[in-house]
Amino acid sequence: MTTFVPDVAGPFPTISRTVPTAAPPADAFGKAMDDLGSVLSSAGAAEDRFASGAGDLQEAVYERARADVALAVATAAAQRTAQALQAIFTMQV
Repeated sequence: MTTFVPDVAGPFPTISRTVPTAAPPADAFGKAMDDLGSVLSSAGAAEDRFASGAGDLQEAVYERARADVALAVATAAAQRTAQALQAIFTMQV
């Protein structure tokens, strides 16, 4: 009969925590909204090109899928932000 020897964990990894030294740029939110708008307008343009016969279906579907994902990410981020703010506002001080 052989004895069972369990695996032994190695030493814990060292985790370095970096603290951001500067605040994000003031126009970060505006840039994110501009980027989202450009993705949505690119999808609309691809669909218009397909409808007029100048573009292909694959490009139109791909651009629409990109726009849908970008919109879903933006919506999820907005919901998380709203939840965080609600939690902060309901804290008792």
